[in-house]
Amino acid sequence: MRQLGLVAGAAAVALIAAGAITYAVAEDGGSSTTPSADSADAGFARDMAVHHQQAVEMSYIVRDRTQDEEVRRLAYDIAQTQANQRGMLLGWLDLWGLPKVSSDPPMTWMGMGAMASGEDGSLMPGMATNTELKRLGTLNGRKAEVFFLQLMTDHHKGGVHMAEGCVAKCTVGVEKRLAQGMVEAQESEIQLMADLLKARHAAPRP
Repeated sequence: MRQLGLVAGAAAVALIAAGAITYAVAEDGGSSTTPSADSADAGFARDMAVHHQQAVEMSYIVRDRTQDEEVRRLAYDIAQTQANQRGMLLGWLDLWGLPKVSSDPPMTWMGMGAMASGEDGSLMPGMATNTELKRLGTLNGRKAEVFFLQLMTDHHKGGVHMAEGCVAKCTVGVEKRLAQGMVEAQESEIQLMADLLKARHAAPRP
């Protein structure tokens, strides 16, 4: 419970900081020019907005499938944090006057466009398939908790990989800092989810 409280506290701090970051991006000193549509900054904003949206969806699904307070609180924190960050990412694209969609495959900005198959709705590494989302919506109690924790662990691992790509390739300072914050927060949640799975005599998927 204490570890979950620490994660929740970190999420709250991230939400408070998010507002300041949104307003600061227009005057960010990390980039003197507006990013181009094919830049890492724009690509990360577009792709992570899509990636986050699925995490929000999965979180709300599991909150209706279990009464376990630890899992429900984690799901709520993930949904609130990632919905807020998604709004920031889309807001930056608006600020830059750039489209929210691209004809290029996801992760092209990372040089990994060939990995984005889109098979069964899984547009990027770590994303759940449509079949997996439907299955999550049919489970209850411990089975729903375990499957959610496994899916979200994979999701976070994919998100960390993308955020690390932005840290390395993005040029807008506040976006790089947000990406680094995502890496740290999601790695912490991955460890928490491993503990929650262990408590349920389960483990992350191989």
